[in-house]
Amino acid sequence: MKNVSKFFLALMVITLIGACKSGDNGQLTGVLNRPVWKAINPYGMVYVPSGTLTIGPSDQDVNFTMVQRPKAISIQGFYMDETEVTNNEYRQFVYWVRDSIAHTMLDHIIDLESGLSRVDWEQELSYKESQEELEDMYYAENERFAGKREINTQKLIFEYQWYDWKAAAHDHYQSNRTKFIKKDKTKIYPDTLVWIRDFTYSYNEPYTRNYFWHPAFDDYPVVGVDWKRANAFSYWRTNYWNSYTTAKDLPNSEDFRLPIEHEWEYAARGGHDWAPYPWGGYYVRNTKGCILANFKPGRGNYPEDGGLYTVRGDAYFPNDYGLYNMAGNVSEWTSSAFYENGYAFQHDLNPDIRFDAKDDDPKAWKRKVIRGGSWKDIAFYIQTGTRHWEYQDTAKSYIGFRNVRTFLGRAKDDFN
Repeated sequence: MKNVSKFFLALMVITLIGACKSGDNGQLTGVLNRPVWKAINPYGMVYVPSGTLTIGPSDQDVNFTMVQRPKAISIQGFYMDETEVTNNEYRQFVYWVRDSIAHTMLDHIIDLESGLSRVDWEQELSYKESQEELEDMYYAENERFAGKREINTQKLIFEYQWYDWKAAAHDHYQSNRTKFIKKDKTKIYPDTLVWIRDFTYSYNEPYTRNYFWHPAFDDYPVVGVDWKRANAFSYWRTNYWNSYTTAKDLPNSEDFRLPIEHEWEYAARGGHDWAPYPWGGYYVRNTKGCILANFKPGRGNYPEDGGLYTVRGDAYFPNDYGLYNMAGNVSEWTSSAFYENGYAFQHDLNPDIRFDAKDDDPKAWKRKVIRGGSWKDIAFYIQTGTRHWEYQDTAKSYIGFRNVRTFLGRAKDDFN
């Protein structure tokens, strides 16, 4: 009995001694030597501060759709791409997927201690010298046009993931975590045939052949990318950035993602509540008569605004947040599911409605909100409050996207 008492006494002494660490003087200091956090403005993004706005139409609801009922909401600050994601930016993703497949076929793999493996990017990759080993990446000989040896872009498939945080929250830790880790695979090369498919009796073949790959269009917004491809790109971009911060022993930040519908609207208004257009005015022309966005003015007069189809991502003047083409050029995917009466039951703090529709779900469940209007739309669709939708598995020649990333903290000025 005495030995047991001595044991517990010794354990208590050790516990008390261990409780007082050197340097904190027994005070509640929190964990010391934590990484210093300073907000990094991601390259090509601008900061949109937290704020409030009244969502809904800024003018008469001419169609009387009643899908944009006015409502006051608040939005957490975030970073947003200053332009739509361009062809050349998206091409970086395509090349990464292409090269990772080639490295894997050439067995350029590193086995990790965890039992997992990763691509060895340090290995030299030459498509010319490895033609035989990489033959399966190319079109078969009988499929080649004019005998040209080309990579079969339909084989560029990428697996991406997301976490179902809402389902996990309602589960109250009852289920295994794997239940909420969702995975999907998608072809990632843009559907270049949209330039023909979207129009009847219209000659657009040059854009099908050239728009994505030709240097003339490097700084134009990528199109032919459906909602899944846009999410896959966002997941890849997050991991690409995190691989850098991890190597530098820096804390990871929030994910790159598609904007919530009302983040997009808040950013588009540029700090001007009730403004029908991103430049803050009520008209699509300035006092000199110049058109301020790329859309369809008049009846079929597409080039009047300076662009027959799309234009450069940084064309025209930016809004007061520094964002280009938040009206016109291309419509943009958001993460939000489209419901006609969605405004009626959304929360007023970062309102968001999402639904992960499966491939075999009814078409109506696959509707996702698109915003901003495009080069082929009339002025009504480029207003900041106008809502529209497209099916998540549908690519168009007039729909692109841009990424956002939630800002961590009260305001960016707190860190200056």
